[in-house]
Amino acid sequence: MKKTLNDLTKEDWNTLFPIELVDHNPEWINIFENEKKRILDKVGNEKILRIEHFGSSSIPSIKSKPYIDLMIEIPKAYLFDENLIEEFTQLGYAHFKVPAREDIKEYSSFGKGYNLEGKKEQIFHIHMCPKDNVMWKQIDFRDYLNTNKKRAKEYENLKLELASKFKNDRGSYVLGKTDFVNETLEIISRKSGEQQGA
Repeated sequence: MKKTLNDLTKEDWNTLFPIELVDHNPEWINIFENEKKRILDKVGNEKILRIEHFGSSSIPSIKSKPYIDLMIEIPKAYLFDENLIEEFTQLGYAHFKVPAREDIKEYSSFGKGYNLEGKKEQIFHIHMCPKDNVMWKQIDFRDYLNTNKKRAKEYENLKLELASKFKNDRGSYVLGKTDFVNETLEIISRKSGEQQGA
């Protein structure tokens, strides 16, 4: 029987889809916009309140994995809604439930373009949750790096170092970025506090 994404072990993921960083592709924004339109045309504005492009492919000044990351805001009532998940399945996505961890509440994740036969396709990742999920801070992180080139360069250097060390270990690659992301969110929060206090 043919394997699906849900059948893959951690080792399978690491072997089939190694970490690879490439130069920013100006086409990524158009690929995002086209996918956003496909999703809205299929699912509609009642269930989908907002779609944002985030992750490194949304930061033009740095290298990135050639993936398009989408953050989708939905009303709380639609979290893990079976009909909604089915609509994304029809768009070619595989659904994963991301369990709660630390301060992040559980949410839905979807993946598309992971071809198990090794053929290269455009990979899309969706993180779907209500606006009170701390995952939405990733949009603040994106905006900060897009206006602070020095911090963006530091992030790129860290990613390059981690990618060379953990090419076949996605978990360690992601974990290696956590402190930097949290420190940056702390800077954003401090600056925002100072502005409000001014």
